Amino acid sequence: MLVSNWRAVLKRAWSVRLMVLALIFIILEPIYTFVAATWVAKNIYIQLGMSVVTGLLTAAAIVARIVFQQKVSGDLNGKPPQEG
Repeated sequence: MLVSNWRAVLKRAWSVRLMVLALIFIILEPIYTFVAATWVAKNIYIQLGMSVVTGLLTAAAIVARIVFQQKVSGDLNGKPPQEG
């Protein structure tokens, strides 16, 4: 079941933005590994760096999901936020 303000969540929630960035790094990692294996010497530090960035983005998305965001969460008294 979707939340009532799912459009606002997709547009404004930092957790969604950070998860999209983590997804981009997850997609880029095997592409880089393939390119590195075929064209250049494999560099373990770049792979390690990409994995660390992916992990940090995912952890930041979890924190952002539980932090109050006025534009997404609405008022503290439980009112849904305005869409638009």
